[in-house]
Amino acid sequence: MLIVTAVTVVKTRSLFAIVALSGVFSLLSALLFITWDAVDVAFTEAAVGAGISTVLMLGTLALTSRAEKESAKSNLLPLFAVVLAGAVMFYGTLDMPEFGSPETPVQTHVGPDYLKRIPDDIHVPNAVTAILASYRGYDTLGETAVVFAAGIGVLMLIGGLRRRRINDDDKNSSDTKDTT
Repeated sequence: MLIVTAVTVVKTRSLFAIVALSGVFSLLSALLFITWDAVDVAFTEAAVGAGISTVLMLGTLALTSRAEKESAKSNLLPLFAVVLAGAVMFYGTLDMPEFGSPETPVQTHVGPDYLKRIPDDIHVPNAVTAILASYRGYDTLGETAVVFAAGIGVLMLIGGLRRRRINDDDKNSSDTKDTT
């Protein structure tokens, strides 16, 4: 479903449909993260990717046109850059351990150490909460700051759009008075 959604986003010309499909893509990604037991990443993807990003893009659409303009330039250079970046990322994954392997460093070093230290260090029974709130506290604070900044951005967009409409209405009413 992720691949179908991505291809549809690439082929669609309506910017509104692209924004909606991008939100769907983010929600599908969040569901994928949940199946991989990465609940914290899924929550962030749902909140930032599907929630805040979609609202910001819709706010941008309110200030711009809703249709994509045809480009006179060739799309070969961006296509080459994307294919090259994908090849480099794929190459970087070749030496990774097999998915779910119990011999990965996180399973043999980091995870057991956290599980052993949590009862004495943090006194929280839930290991995920303890790791997110304490050991990864700065990371969680950063994610919270991103969500907060995106929310402030949305409020600024909405406020700016509202002021712009009020100013346009004032200009239209003064133009009407001048012609009468």
